[in-house]
Amino acid sequence: MTDWDDVRYFLAVARGGSVRAAAGHLGVNHSTVLRRIAQLEKHLGTHTFEKLPAGYRLTAAGEEILEFANQMETSSHQLETRVFGRDQSVRGLLRITLPPFLATHLLMPDLADFARMHPDIELEIVPTGAVANLTNREADVAIRIVLNREKLPPNLHGLIGPTLSSGIYMSHDRLTSWRAGVPGPIRWIVINNDGLPGWVHEGEVRTTGALFRTPDAETQIVAARQGIGMTKLPCFVGDADPLLVRVPGTDLHGHGTLWLLMQGETRRTKRVRLFTEFVSRRLAAYTPLLAGLSISRD
Repeated sequence: MTDWDDVRYFLAVARGGSVRAAAGHLGVNHSTVLRRIAQLEKHLGTHTFEKLPAGYRLTAAGEEILEFANQMETSSHQLETRVFGRDQSVRGLLRITLPPFLATHLLMPDLADFARMHPDIELEIVPTGAVANLTNREADVAIRIVLNREKLPPNLHGLIGPTLSSGIYMSHDRLTSWRAGVPGPIRWIVINNDGLPGWVHEGEVRTTGALFRTPDAETQIVAARQGIGMTKLPCFVGDADPLLVRVPGTDLHGHGTLWLLMQGETRRTKRVRLFTEFVSRRLAAYTPLLAGLSISRD
């Protein structure tokens, strides 16, 4: 019988196009990948890859094997998920993925509380907004900001949370100096390369400098604190920051709705239920802050 572990290495090389990429994805060294591929090829009696200057390419036999390897992977994940769904213990691994802003600026105290309440649950927090394959157990729970619920995958179970709003913020000190007539540039701080954002013509304050760009959200916040200019932030970030203030005359913007997403079988696991029920209660308490209604500033 073919060793499923060898097949995993085969799939990693097929998808990554190189031994190096496969090793990085699997968290092993280069020689381990080569050894497991050699074991699979010896067992099957055929070569699965051609080594080219640009990387590894599947042979004709490898292409045929790939179809069955994908089926094996799907069956393996289904088995793991079904068994995991029957697990009613309050110990073991619980993998959570959520946007970095939510982890660092809102939910970390709550995650700490949950960890103290359940010391035998091993928490793995993956702070990213990238798509996670819940069926493949890349995460047990995904907390996501959803703009259109109709686009949620039909195989996922979701708990709907509060709606989020965002606002336009600048440094409190820079706003004070602007009102006092102190000269100096005020820039738009943006985190993409799509040109001027749609909210640039809002509010009483006008920019007097070129754009300030950064791909990093934390840098965006620090730049606003330093008085470089104005930027759009989720209200739970901007309103909670004593150094920032909403730009006068600007409106709140819809930022989507929070959802807790789980795969159908996974949601039956006790530690998943404990976590989602706990976080749902905490998020409900944050509803005014998330919607931008917790405070009113000039």
